[in-house]
Amino acid sequence: MKHTTRRDFLCSVGRGAAAAAALAGPGQALGCARDNRGGSGGLSKRPNIVYILADDLGYNEVGCYGQEKIKTPNIDKLAAGGIRFTQHYSGSAVCAPTRCMLLTGLHSGHSYIRSNDEMSERGDVWNDPLIEGQRPLLEGTETIGTMLQRAGYKTACVGKWGLGWYGSSGDPNKQGFDHYFGYICQREAHNYYPTHLWKDGERFELENDRFKPHKRLPADADPDDPKSYDPYKGTDFAPDFMIDDTLEFIRKNREDPFFLYWCTPVPHMSLQVPEDSLDEYLGKFDETPYKGQKGYLPHRTPRAAYAAMVTRMDRDIGRIVQELEKLGIRDNTIIMFSSDNGPTFNGGTDSEFFESNKPLSGLKCSLKEGGIRVPMIANWPGHIRPGTTTDHISAQWDVMATLAELTGAEPRADTDGISFLPTLMGTGVQRVHEHLYWEYANQQAVRMGDWKGYRRNAKKFPDEPIKLYD
Repeated sequence: MKHTTRRDFLCSVGRGAAAAAALAGPGQALGCARDNRGGSGGLSKRPNIVYILADDLGYNEVGCYGQEKIKTPNIDKLAAGGIRFTQHYSGSAVCAPTRCMLLTGLHSGHSYIRSNDEMSERGDVWNDPLIEGQRPLLEGTETIGTMLQRAGYKTACVGKWGLGWYGSSGDPNKQGFDHYFGYICQREAHNYYPTHLWKDGERFELENDRFKPHKRLPADADPDDPKSYDPYKGTDFAPDFMIDDTLEFIRKNREDPFFLYWCTPVPHMSLQVPEDSLDEYLGKFDETPYKGQKGYLPHRTPRAAYAAMVTRMDRDIGRIVQELEKLGIRDNTIIMFSSDNGPTFNGGTDSEFFESNKPLSGLKCSLKEGGIRVPMIANWPGHIRPGTTTDHISAQWDVMATLAELTGAEPRADTDGISFLPTLMGTGVQRVHEHLYWEYANQQAVRMGDWKGYRRNAKKFPDEPIKLYD
């Protein structure tokens, strides 16, 4: 790593100089090639599409990327039977902006939502249970959902939305999804035992008592006593209802081409998982009880809980694959799997113990590699060559362009994406980005070939030196 001044960076580095130009000022990204679909759509039968987005899952938290402590056999099987990306990036370093960039095909220099905007002007958002949802997508936004709806696809989003509340312009049923089920609000998703979820504009009640997911273990509670943690459990584990809804959508639409966006809240905090999954990891790790904090709930065995959450998510992915096989539509379904950003640093997690971002530096909220480089797997039997690994440099804002080329759909708006379908299929010429660009909070980053430029306080200190990485 070389640490240089902005002036030196501009004067002495070839491709890196263009990277510096992209960092010239917050929001002033270089112009991107637009409308990069490529226009194929000659498949005799349009494929079903399942896009799985994990929440806060690190680059090294599944077995096929090197994880040794957490079991992920179903994800590993998808990688063994498909293609694994080693240079794939999330849209941002936190939840909501990544979801916006994935669905709209725009990077953070162009996208509307660039942070987790809780819109506190609406009231006491952290304590009033009647206020749900983050800053909404604008009316008329072109999303992957609206694009594929026009192409004749049935569309569903199941999981954590975070792009507006029901009644707002960000209502998922107004943003390209025929069906929605899950957490409309990211804050509510901090608790896996909520009182309700949302299903197509209606509250879906669950058999759980209400409790705040942001509290500590009482000072007089024994952290080694399992009963001390009973107040943070419930009856209905929300992800179980979401996977059941997902399978039902697949069954109902097996005769039509469908797009399923399964944005599971796992493994985002809080640490909560049913006992049948927790039991698999109890006693496997040295544990120190996590007493909770203002942000997230306590847990007696935090390492076991975190591993169990990831493995349970993996089990649900296996159920999706099994359902597709049972219905006889697996060979006509492409599955993609990724994460919305790097692993987190709070809530009882132990990213150092699990080597969650190995071999990268930085965690969630950082535009260093560990905060934005994420796993990406694609699997499509008979179309994607099994056991393939690619170092093609790509980002989640490429997904829209890729699905447009795959299906022959016509996006109504320009995007920053370049289809990576040639990489998936192993045919044709793969176009490459001149650069990838990010901005989040005070940070900026750009990737150009082997060069990575990064500034930590770009907005606060416009003349801050750029760190240049080869």
